[in-house]
Amino acid sequence: MELNADFTQRVVMHADQIEWRGSPTAGVSRRMLDRIGDEVARATSIVRYDPDSQFPAHVHGGGEEFIVLEGVFQDDRGDYPAGCYVRNPPQSRHTPGSAPGCTILVKLWQFDPADRSHVIIDTNRIGAVPDGNRAGVSITPLFKDAREDVRIERWAPDTTVSVEWAGGAELFVLDGGFMQAAETFRRLSWLRLPDDGTTTVEAGANGATVWIKTGHLRFVAAPVD
Repeated sequence: MELNADFTQRVVMHADQIEWRGSPTAGVSRRMLDRIGDEVARATSIVRYDPDSQFPAHVHGGGEEFIVLEGVFQDDRGDYPAGCYVRNPPQSRHTPGSAPGCTILVKLWQFDPADRSHVIIDTNRIGAVPDGNRAGVSITPLFKDAREDVRIERWAPDTTVSVEWAGGAELFVLDGGFMQAAETFRRLSWLRLPDDGTTTVEAGANGATVWIKTGHLRFVAAPVD
């Protein structure tokens, strides 16, 4: 399966306009944003766990990165409430599920194959640092290496913000909304931008909280079974 697989193109997806699709596991469904592959896939998806649903234990051959949007995600290591950011590197193993139910934004098969760093950050417990170069912007760093930079940015209400990137960018709205290229982005909207560039966004009346990942689209490959 290929969905939004041309990474040279700007792509916009609004989650409230995407159909939920079932997965091989009962009680787990997905809204797909981009995908190369079938059940083993380089994929970006919104995944919903119904209460008391659980995936079988499995190994993440290409790594897994996610942020919890609603509810509580659970696995062998513990409970992760909304706002938690997690990186499970290649060859890590777990049994994911949720007793109360949850929704996550998840990315699969997008790691450096040599990466072995587990990351668990509860963003509810850490602050945001003002960006000294952009008024009305504060940043919560999540992960950074030679391949990519992952962070949450908070934009003050009615603020004009410049976003620069190299190696591609993805923006996912966690709260609030903004305008970009005459298009309105709302909670759970997703924007993918190719190559290197700069764009100007206009934060809405309630401001915006946006998960941003840059640099990683230089490294796009199909997963290995």
